[in-house]
Amino acid sequence: MVSYEYILGGFLASLLGSVFFMIISTTLGENKKVKPLKSNGFENGAFQPEMEVEKSTDVVIVGAGVAGAALAYTLAKEGRRVHVIERDLSEPDRIVGELLQPGGYLKLIELGLEECANESIDAQKVFGYALYKDGKDTKLTYPLEKYSSDVAGRSFHNGRFIQRMREKAATLSNVKLEQGSVTTLIEEKGIVKGVIYKNKAGEEMRTYAPLTIVCDGCFSNLRKSLSAPKVESPSCFVGLILENCELPHANHGHVILGDPSPILFYPISSTEVRCLVDVPGTKVPSVASGEMANYLKTMVAPQIPPQLHNAFMVAVEKGNIRTMQNKSMAANPVPTPGAILLGDAFNMRHPLTGGGMTVALSDIVLLRDLLRPLCDLNDAPALCSYLESFYTLRKPVSSTINTLAGALYKVFCASPDPARQEMREACFGYLCLGGICSYGPVSLLSGLNPRPLHLFLHFFAVAIYGVGRLMLPFPSPERIWLGAQLILSASGIIFPIIKGEGVRQVFFPATVPAFYRSPPVH
Repeated sequence: MVSYEYILGGFLASLLGSVFFMIISTTLGENKKVKPLKSNGFENGAFQPEMEVEKSTDVVIVGAGVAGAALAYTLAKEGRRVHVIERDLSEPDRIVGELLQPGGYLKLIELGLEECANESIDAQKVFGYALYKDGKDTKLTYPLEKYSSDVAGRSFHNGRFIQRMREKAATLSNVKLEQGSVTTLIEEKGIVKGVIYKNKAGEEMRTYAPLTIVCDGCFSNLRKSLSAPKVESPSCFVGLILENCELPHANHGHVILGDPSPILFYPISSTEVRCLVDVPGTKVPSVASGEMANYLKTMVAPQIPPQLHNAFMVAVEKGNIRTMQNKSMAANPVPTPGAILLGDAFNMRHPLTGGGMTVALSDIVLLRDLLRPLCDLNDAPALCSYLESFYTLRKPVSSTINTLAGALYKVFCASPDPARQEMREACFGYLCLGGICSYGPVSLLSGLNPRPLHLFLHFFAVAIYGVGRLMLPFPSPERIWLGAQLILSASGIIFPIIKGEGVRQVFFPATVPAFYRSPPVH
């Protein structure tokens, strides 16, 4: 009897324990279930919870031009999940963005993208410039002695270069490259959460990420949300392609100090030479009416070096004449949590010196290095504060190239002002001196020596050289007065450009508090 009671008691205890265990397990399982989240966006057209959207993408990039494509590849290689939205994924056809300076090529190597600018797109090496004025010429060679033989400038068809970088980025599994037109930034409580865009089918879509990087080019429709832009349009470029002709100095860019403004020649393939004729102002002669062809034949052709004259006339007769407005815009960001500007959407300079891609690639290397210590990008205010250092740290490269482009364009243009004429003559004469007088400016132009102070000193060395020329064989009151005007003219050219770049950031970056920002600690 006793044994029976023990057996019955043990059975009932086991049964009650099993029931209690099932209740506890069920309760804990229910607590582990994800509670319904407030929807925050769309992914592939379907409504998604906020957490899922944030986990699917780390960075949204608007635009897949030079900056966007290079950035997508770079951040994806760092392990970021990247969604790139580009308005048109077909090969671009532009007349600028065809010359990459040696400093920019070094950045391309740092990013692992150098094979995008090699023989596969028929890219040509560029070793310097030839400068022409009034029948005289001088050759300015890049200071490449301490670099490997592969390091030089590169010139190519812009569209081919961009397509190769897009293809390279698309090979990475964590890159989603999509055609669509971004219309709006999604902003909540002052923080950018993502973008609204129309896909290729015309459907309105949304995509979300902790960081949105806008690099949608010179015609950006989003820059006003992230900066206070002041866009200037100093001139237009008229573009032609000369076929099957040889440049007087092989593998060099050619700059003719023409009237009223410079004319450029450089190779873009093994059989083609790009010609860019600068026309000051915002209006150019009509191409459709034949006015442009007449202008090129009568005003420009007589200034072309004899070796290129026939090929130039053939190109004009062929009629494939393109025009483009040149733009200049100092970087003036408005730091916004969750978003940052890059490329021509952020900062532009006159394309005379071919420095735009060098600045963009340098910015990408810097941004990659700043983001590298961060595993989590979700703290938008902290990230925004940290990335303010980007705007100061980029200044050595960007301000050197921007200032040089703006100053050289103004010096190289013909002017009725006698002081400006003397400055133009002095610049050509200074570069013809050779030695440090040519080596220094070309190292600045090439992006190999990004030092704003060196640029400032060389610029005023040109002005002082010009004054010295005026004092020979002997000074006169008129010459002394003209020398004073020359110094004032030089100051009037460079100081407004430096002011636009930010005197403190350019020359005294260590005094800017953002210079010392360290990565946010989570």
